Amino acid sequence: MITSLQANEIDIGIGLTEGWVAGLGKQGGKAGFKIVGTYVESPLCWAISTGAEREINNVSHLKDTKIGVSRIGSGSYVMGFVLADTNRWLKSPGEPPFEVVPLQTFAKLREAVNDKSADFFMWEHFTSKKYYDNGEIKRIGEIYTPWSSWKIVSQDPQDERLPAMFDSINQGIRYFRDHPTESVDYISTNLDYSKEDAQKWLKTVEFADDVQGVSEATIEKTIEILRKAGVIHGTDVQASHMIAISRTSSA
Repeated sequence: MITSLQANEIDIGIGLTEGWVAGLGKQGGKAGFKIVGTYVESPLCWAISTGAEREINNVSHLKDTKIGVSRIGSGSYVMGFVLADTNRWLKSPGEPPFEVVPLQTFAKLREAVNDKSADFFMWEHFTSKKYYDNGEIKRIGEIYTPWSSWKIVSQDPQDERLPAMFDSINQGIRYFRDHPTESVDYISTNLDYSKEDAQKWLKTVEFADDVQGVSEATIEKTIEILRKAGVIHGTDVQASHMIAISRTSSA
C-alpha cells in the first residue's frame, strides 16, 4: 500500500500500525503519507505455532530457535522481537534473537514448521485456527501487539474529503455493531471463518468509536519496538512527525 500511495494509485490506506510506522521511520518526509486515524482500538493477537508433531510445547522452548517469517521487517518478523523482549531474550538492538527464516507465505510457514526448516512462526490467531482444527500445525502460545492494531493514513492530510470519509467509516462501524447476526454471516461467508470463529472474533476486536486521529503515545511505543528490531534507526525518528491528526486517548 505504501508503494500505491507513493505512485498516486490510492489516496487512503488502512493497515497494520507497525507497517505504517516502519515506512515513515525509514523514509521520513519522503514517505508520501501521514497517519490520520485509528480504525481498530484493540491489539492484534498473534498465535505462536509449531509443527503438529514437533516436541515444542510452550514458549519457553523457543529460545535460540529458528523463527519463520514472511519477510524481514514484516509484522511476523517484528513480533519475534516483541516475544523476545517480553521473555528477556533480546541481545543488542537490531540483532535477531532467533535465527530468521524468510518464507514469504502463510502456506510456506506452515510447511516449514513441519519439515523442521523453521521451529515456529507467528500469525493472526483466527487465520491460524482452522489449521489447528485440522491438525496441520500446533498452537503453543499467543502474544499481543503492544499497540492498537489498525491505523488510517492519507497521502494528503489536508484533503477536504477526509471529514466525510471519517463520518462514513464511523457509520459503517455503528451498523456493523448494531447488526451482529448480519456481521457474522458476512465474515463466515467472505473471510474463510466458521460461524463459531466469526462470533468469537467479534468478541475480541474493538473498533474505534471515532476513527479520526491517533494517539502519539501509541506511535511512540511502536517506534520503540521497531528500533529494537532494527527496522528503523536513529533518535531523530519522532511520532509527532508521523501524525497529521492527533488525539489524546491511548489507542
